[in-house]
Amino acid sequence: QLQLVESGGGLVQPGGSLRLSCAASGFTLNYYAIGWFRQVPGKEREGVSCINKSGGNTNYADSVKGRFTISRDNAKNTVYLQMNSLKPEDTAVYYCASRSLGSWYCNLRDVDYSTWGQGTQVTVSS
Repeated sequence: QLQLVESGGGLVQPGGSLRLSCAASGFTLNYYAIGWFRQVPGKEREGVSCINKSGGNTNYADSVKGRFTISRDNAKNTVYLQMNSLKPEDTAVYYCASRSLGSWYCNLRDVDYSTWGQGTQVTVSS
């Protein structure tokens, strides 16, 4: 079965860093665009970053530009989200998601992604 598993979340102080991983199983990641999304209870899911299937194009939410970096290692079937200069407002459950249609491009529209991981908690607090 197609599965995505997130890892790397945790508790960090403001200004700290985390690297999230999204590992795929049951399918070959190089056919898919991957997006990272986050959600806080009571708020709508927010697109954070995405990367197209080749890795040549990426997009970021304005709130994370200059702080977060998305990358992929198709040989390891894994996508990463490096998060630096973390702020309390970054606290959320982070999800990765995949899509095959339109995978030469990526966007931050959650409705365009079909397979989702179960999420990893990121908490930024002093």
